[in-house]
Amino acid sequence: MLLSPKTQAAQYPVTAQQRQGKPVFPFTAIVGQEELKLSLLLCVTDPTIGGVLVMGHRGTAKSTAVRSLAALLPPIQQVVGCPYNCDPADPSPICPYCTTHPEAAVQATLGPVPVVDLPLGATEDRLAGSLDVERALVEGVQAFAPGLLARANRGFLYIDEVNLLEDHLVDLLLDVAASGVNVVERESISIRHPARFVLVGSGNPEEGDLRPQLLDRFGLHARITTITNVEKRVEIVRRRRAFDADPVAFAAAWEPEQEKLRQQLLQAQQQVRYVELTDETIETAAHLCVLLAIDGHRGELTLCRAAVALAALEGRTATTPDDIARVATLSLQHRLRKDPLESIGDDERVRRAVAQLLATPEALPEMPPSLPPTPPSPPAPPVLPPAPVPETVTAIAPPPAPLVDVETAVALPHFSDSLPEEALADLLVEAAPDETTLDDEFDELWHDGAKVSD
Repeated sequence: MLLSPKTQAAQYPVTAQQRQGKPVFPFTAIVGQEELKLSLLLCVTDPTIGGVLVMGHRGTAKSTAVRSLAALLPPIQQVVGCPYNCDPADPSPICPYCTTHPEAAVQATLGPVPVVDLPLGATEDRLAGSLDVERALVEGVQAFAPGLLARANRGFLYIDEVNLLEDHLVDLLLDVAASGVNVVERESISIRHPARFVLVGSGNPEEGDLRPQLLDRFGLHARITTITNVEKRVEIVRRRRAFDADPVAFAAAWEPEQEKLRQQLLQAQQQVRYVELTDETIETAAHLCVLLAIDGHRGELTLCRAAVALAALEGRTATTPDDIARVATLSLQHRLRKDPLESIGDDERVRRAVAQLLATPEALPEMPPSLPPTPPSPPAPPVLPPAPVPETVTAIAPPPAPLVDVETAVALPHFSDSLPEEALADLLVEAAPDETTLDDEFDELWHDGAKVSD
């Protein structure tokens, strides 16, 4: 039950230190959007999944979920003075700072999990890093100025409206997110530094979509829609108003749920490397990708990594084919071949393929309740003998009006289309010439011609 701000302040007292900074909206207080929250938790458990692409309507808590998840995680140990946020217990062997300052690893400090926002107008130099111009002018030395990728190491890199970002920057981000290393080769500078982060991109599909080559590089794809349930929408308004009235008291009221999820994530991060990926799970992932005609092999790899992360998140020591079914939509819906004649969505195609592969009747789509069941077919009627065909009588159609020549205005004779056989025979007899008469006329013409010649 949601408590009022006054009740929250009475039951959950807040210290002066907590009130110094305004907290973010608690992750566990987000209503609905289970697909979005699951994809983020899986990537936090295993960052090698490859990040999350969140596409959906405006105002559906996409950026709120990312920032609240980063605030949910406990502070991390950082090497003092290291611009790459290296862990003092395990500094990166390719860190330019820690390799040149080994004594710095002894000094550690606590800091929040970094969350770096990448604006749309950022350049490649600002993203990957470039020559430190100030030191070059003042000290006359070549030094490297770390970019946003260095700041995002061991944290989150969030890109709002990723579908509007330039393609070459998106390609660079995906390459670094997959390898965990940023390589800079420019302006007489050659440097490599760690850049392992959870890449989260969000956008509105109405403003355009990413190219298929870039879509395939994201590990998971969550599609967010506006909640239509009235009770949930009312609860969203109530929780947001309570947070705006007193953010600190609201965050304190949700701290028990936050702590429970925090401990679950910490345990999953420690146990994910020990979860057994069974052969049955791998075969299920491979069969599913073949059934959906997925190009390449990123589909199987992402399915297996997500299944292992899901098992670790739930405290299990081995994966099952059911884990593949639960993460299939997140892992494969953006890798399907686009068919303009397809009448169903990509997510529904994946669900049907999973139901066909696993033969789970529960996963099959149910018929809408408004449609009545199909009635049984009626019995076939008995075969009746054919009815006798009556004799037809040919009727003589009345002749139409005579045709008239327009110029002479003289009625032209009309010829009937159909005549009785007896009348037609009489006409043929009358029209036939007499052979005897023709012979006599020929003899007369012959004699007359002979007389003229004489």
